[in-house]
Amino acid sequence: MTGVSTDISASFVKPSGRPGDILYAKASLVGMGKSLAYTRVDFFNPTGELVAYGKHTKYVGKTQDHENNVKFSVDGETVVEGQDL
Repeated sequence: MTGVSTDISASFVKPSGRPGDILYAKASLVGMGKSLAYTRVDFFNPTGELVAYGKHTKYVGKTQDHENNVKFSVDGETVVEGQDL
C-alpha cells in the first residue's frame, strides 16, 4: 500500500552517456521508522560512474499493516508474502 510523499528530490551529477547507452540503477531502503520510510536510488553509467541519484521520504504510518501489503525477496524479484496484484 502507499502513503503520501513528504520529500522527493533528484540530483544529476554528470552526463549519463550517449543515446542508446544502458544506465544501471541501485535502489535501497535507507531507513524505516514508525511513520516514515527513506529511500534512495543511484544511477550509474556503463563505466560504473555515479551520474544521478534520487531521494524519497514517504509517510507510511497507516499503511505498514495493511492487509494487501506484499513482501519481496532481498533481490526484489520474488514475492515471498502476500499476493502481487
